[in-house]
Order: sequence, then C-alpha cells, then structure tokens
Amino acid sequence: MRAEVPADRNDQEARVAHTSRASNSPYHFSVRDVARRPGAQRLVSETFPAPAVLGTELIGVPTGSEVRLELSFESVQEGIWVSGTVNGTAIGECGRCLDEVRLEVAAPVQGLFEYPDSRNVGEDEESEDVFEFDGDSLDLENVVRDAVVTSLPFTPLCDPDCPGLCDQCGARLADDPDHAHEVLDPRWAALQSLTDEKES
Repeated sequence: MRAEVPADRNDQEARVAHTSRASNSPYHFSVRDVARRPGAQRLVSETFPAPAVLGTELIGVPTGSEVRLELSFESVQEGIWVSGTVNGTAIGECGRCLDEVRLEVAAPVQGLFEYPDSRNVGEDEESEDVFEFDGDSLDLENVVRDAVVTSLPFTPLCDPDCPGLCDQCGARLADDPDHAHEVLDPRWAALQSLTDEKES
C-alpha cells in the first residue's frame, strides 16, 4: 500500500518544481508558484553571463559579462508585479577622446505583467510598465534591456571635463594641456603658399 504524502510536503515539492526556468534564456522565469495567488511573493537573485549586449552602440554591458538580477515577483489581482534592479559593468568609448569608459550599472527594473484575461476591452495597450504574459512564465529580456539602456549616458565620457582630441592632428588634449597649432591669418594664406613654392 502506497504511503500517503502529507499535503504540506506535496505543496513544497510543487513549489520547487515550479520555480525552475521557463526556458534556456536567463531572462525567463516560471511564476506558477505565485500566479493567481494575490499577496504571494517570491524573491529572485540570479547571476549569469549576458547572452547579448545590454546597451547602445556607444556603451553597454558586453556579451559574456556578469549580469545580476535582484527581483521581486509579487502576485496581484491583475497579474505579476516585478520590481528590483539589474546590475553589471558597462564598457564603452568616450565620446570626446575615444578612451575606454567603464560604468557600474544599477538600473531599476519594474513592470506589471498582466494575465491575458485581465485587460479590459478598449484599455490603452501602450501603457508604460504594463506587459502581457501567458500566465505561466515571464520573459524579462526587453524589460531588463530597456532598464539598462535608459540608465546609460547618451554620450559616455571618461571625465566630465574631458577636453577631447585636437581637431587638427588628433592629439589627446588631456595629455598636453598646452597643445596648440599656429593659426595663420586667412589673408596671408595666399602669400604663404607662394613663399612655400619659392622655397621648394
């Protein structure tokens, strides 16, 4: 005769089974353990290599760099409220002198993932921080990506006072504050060219 398993043990095993990843993507999370249970909450702390660059063409968390997610999944009447932070190190290029720029990212992540049957007919589907999901698992890739992109500077700088490069020879001006070129009065340019031709 099969021994009866206590109800609390069944519930515990079910929770463990349902907290596994929804797919191979590190941004996919199963939420069957908290879905449709208003008030239920689960905390998530995950660290993984970024499968793709998080950022812009100028600066971002490179592929393979460590990304850390510290999140809360809270069940509400309409769906799952996600909040927390994404952390990583963004690497880019200074917009003035082209030197490497490294920035520590701690971007806030938040959004309401609504059940398919919770959205009212005619409701604005373009609401910020509101997304649809299948009621079973969350795909946070776009939410995380948007959070990182909006936290990064439009023009990364190695230093707020970076003087950049010389527009004539490309020299790094921070290395030579007194760097300068002789500026010839345009009115003498023609005469200078004649002198150069004569000397040659």
